Amino acid sequence: MPQDVIALTPQMPDIKTLLAALHAGGPDLRVNRAGGGAVAQLCTDDGRLLVSVEAPRYLQVPGETARLLGPGVQTEGPVWWTEVRATTGIAEARRLAGSVAGRLTTLLGGTTWPPEAAHTDVVTIPATDGATVPPADVNVLTDVDVLTDKSVIVIYDRPVVAATTWLTEAIRTVGEGRRELYLVTSPNTRLSLPTRTVLERIPARWVVRHPENGYYDGLSGALLRWHNARFTPATDNGLQIADAFQPPPGKSGERQLLLSIRTIHPAHEHLVLGGALEDAWQTLTGLPPTGWATAEPVNVPWSPRQLTDLARNRARQAQPTWAVAIGATDRPAISALRIAHTQEGIEEYITLALGYTADEKAPIELLPKLAESLAAKHNLATMISELRAARADLTTPAHYEPPPIPVALTLGPDTVAALGITRARNALPDHTPTQLGPATRPALHYPLGDGTDPTAWQRLRHINEHLERGSRAAARPT
Repeated sequence: MPQDVIALTPQMPDIKTLLAALHAGGPDLRVNRAGGGAVAQLCTDDGRLLVSVEAPRYLQVPGETARLLGPGVQTEGPVWWTEVRATTGIAEARRLAGSVAGRLTTLLGGTTWPPEAAHTDVVTIPATDGATVPPADVNVLTDVDVLTDKSVIVIYDRPVVAATTWLTEAIRTVGEGRRELYLVTSPNTRLSLPTRTVLERIPARWVVRHPENGYYDGLSGALLRWHNARFTPATDNGLQIADAFQPPPGKSGERQLLLSIRTIHPAHEHLVLGGALEDAWQTLTGLPPTGWATAEPVNVPWSPRQLTDLARNRARQAQPTWAVAIGATDRPAISALRIAHTQEGIEEYITLALGYTADEKAPIELLPKLAESLAAKHNLATMISELRAARADLTTPAHYEPPPIPVALTLGPDTVAALGITRARNALPDHTPTQLGPATRPALHYPLGDGTDPTAWQRLRHINEHLERGSRAAARPT
């Protein structure tokens, strides 16, 4: 039985339906609420957690179920996504999760993932001598799989680890504490781009459990061992790379175009955010984003106005905004967006990835046009474009993929002015950057290569060092 079971229903699970589903363990279990009411927890009378049920999400964006659960999971029209997660500490909890999800689909129609997990039997939970009460500082993480003084371990058994509401909240909580987060998966599991993005911000590690190689880091391939309540690299004989981390034989020819965009807007009441992301999407795919959300699965149609309202409300609470956007199903594209109110203004940090199969060409020739538009309309500060050989579906597998290679760097008008136009123009010997916009206050676009020549890294490094020397000289007192 899987640990995670997802009910996909055409109707919303109301309170009566959820209560009927939660009776899968009989009348002796109790229901608690967590995550500000967003999570219902089915527990034994002595407090042991058995199953967590996240608040249903109404998916109005086509293709999300197939993107996160595999192409075999297809739904027609909007669908309600209800996620049921079983704790690993009690064997019967997995059957209980399957019964909760099966009862939802029996009452409301629809299907479950995986389909074989669903049933409607009453699951009897054996009695124990006592309960383990979690520390108060991790009350939001009571359904983690292993908890130590130094570590929080979450085990996933699904095709793609998505940045769900529960996971993003767990990451936020772990980031505020003294623990490290470990996501433990099989070698067949992949990370979504938003998950990989948020993991980079905190002490975290993707741990792959291989039947022959033991444990290894899913991003670096380093063999790991469990030592002193943590996963650490096995360095007895120097750093060792797991054999399973080697890429599969043959070349797929798939590629990803990666953009890192930073904009800085003056703060005013008429500001609408998301324009830079929409412009980039439209330029490179011919269409705007289809949906956005603050977690995966992405569930509502794309709306810059709604994104702006959310960012404004969170800024009033002195909190940044993090969001995910996706594109049409026939053109893989996904973005992680962070919005923060800083001393410089309202800053957007955009990571945009687009996937291309072996018979498709990444449109790098459109990058100068995009750079000019972002500089003229959307207060561009910087944009770095890269190309890499990687999966067209934009997920990260648990094996080696070559690092990206820079294609171009763009500096916005304010960035160029702050660095000095003469110094910025001379940042790369024998290469004159393309001037974008008016001569009095231009943006500069530096072509670095076609995404196949690793020496582009040397060009980018030279530009950065040249501009940093200029910044230090300008800051030095006379």
